[in-house]
Amino acid sequence: MVVPAPASRRSIARVLPPAPVRSLFFMLLFTGVLYIAEFVDQLTALRLDDDGIVPRTLDGLDGILWAPLLHAGWPHLLANTVPFLVFGFLAMAGGFRQFVVVTAMIWLLGGLGVWLIGPANTSTIGASGLIFGWLVFLLARGFFARSGRQILLAVALFVIWGGILFGILPGQAGISWQAHLFGAVAGLLAARLVARADRRSRPAPILGA
Repeated sequence: MVVPAPASRRSIARVLPPAPVRSLFFMLLFTGVLYIAEFVDQLTALRLDDDGIVPRTLDGLDGILWAPLLHAGWPHLLANTVPFLVFGFLAMAGGFRQFVVVTAMIWLLGGLGVWLIGPANTSTIGASGLIFGWLVFLLARGFFARSGRQILLAVALFVIWGGILFGILPGQAGISWQAHLFGAVAGLLAARLVARADRRSRPAPILGA
C-alpha cells in the first residue's frame, strides 16, 4: 500500500497569509494609495471624483478602473479604511497570485455591474464594492473548500461585520447598493472558483498491494 501524500496546505486551510509581514506591508501601501488619491483630490483642481463609474456611457466605462481608489471626502475614506485593511489582508491567505486574481474579479465584475444598472447621470466611487467582495469571498470560501478553520474565520467575520451586508439592499440615498451587490456576487464567484482550483490541486491517493 502506498500512503497518499499529505494534501497541500496552500489556500485550502490557511486563514492567514503565508508571508503575513509582507502581506500587511502591501495592504498598508495599497491603503496609502487611497489616501494619496484623496489628498490629490482635496488639494488640487483635478476633480478626481468625477472619474468614477458613470453608468451606460462610454466616457464613464474607464471609471471601473479608478472608482475603488477614489472617495467622496475623508469621512468616506476613513469609514472604509479598517475593513479594507482587514479583509484585504485575510484575502491573501491563498498567496499573492490568488489575491490578485480574486481582487481583479471583484474589481472588474463589480464595476461592470454598476456600469450596467447604476443610476444614470451619477459617478460611483469608493472601495466599498471591493470590501463587500472580499468579505463575501472570506465568508464563502471555507464552505466551498470544506475547511473548518476558514469556516470558523467566516463565523467570526460575520459576527463582527455581517451587518454591513444589508448594504446590498436598495434604499439608502447616496449609497451605491449596486456596487455592494455586484462586489458581493463577484466575491462569491471567486470563492467558488478558488475552492474548485484548490481541490483539483490536491494529490490523489494511490493504492498498492
